Amino acid sequence: MLDYLRLEVRRTLRDAGFVIGGIGMPVLMYLLFTNLGADDGGWKTGSMIGMAGYGAVGCALNTGGGVAEDRAIGWLRQLRVTPMTPRQVVVGRTLTGSVTVLPAIVVVLAAGGLVNGVRMAAWQWATVALLLWLGSVPFTLLGLGNGYRLTGQTTGVTNMACNLGLAVLGGLWFPVTLFPDWLRTLSAYTPTYRFAQLGTGVAEGHAPALGAILVLTLWLLAFGSYAVLSYRRSGRTV
Repeated sequence: MLDYLRLEVRRTLRDAGFVIGGIGMPVLMYLLFTNLGADDGGWKTGSMIGMAGYGAVGCALNTGGGVAEDRAIGWLRQLRVTPMTPRQVVVGRTLTGSVTVLPAIVVVLAAGGLVNGVRMAAWQWATVALLLWLGSVPFTLLGLGNGYRLTGQTTGVTNMACNLGLAVLGGLWFPVTLFPDWLRTLSAYTPTYRFAQLGTGVAEGHAPALGAILVLTLWLLAFGSYAVLSYRRSGRTV
């Protein structure tokens, strides 16, 4: 499985679309959103975490696009003749997604500290990065589930819709305090809102909310089951 992981990481990092869309866009959006209007340090910190989360979610979902391409060229058929179980294949791809989200997180956090002057203690920077990295796993599983179940073109469209919808609804682009009451209530149940809470809690100097961890864990189980079932289903169609 380690050889499989190394192969998939190299393939992903060589994709120009991944580098531009998954890493470049979140940084540009962060710098644009935070340098229009008044100089608000709190907004720069909150937006930094939100955009790092947005980049991480996009990179995590992008893993599903590679899966759909593998189905098209017959790579999944080759994997099925190896001793790897469906769970091992999904775990291997999930680890790939976990590795490839790191650049997006690190680059946005670096832009916050070096360009926008965001200041936090060293342990806060490290903890925010770690929690965003770990918290991205459910989104990798969602992307994998889509990739195993859908065609290549449909996977790309679906993952893009998931990324944009979850980012906006979860408050990664704009604070949920700007939402109407009904939308704010709905937002609290989204994985992206709870994902961002992991980082904002630490940036404010306290531990992440227990509710955020519990809700994200439920989404992790749901998306993980979806990915494994989708992989098994693909065996009847590939």
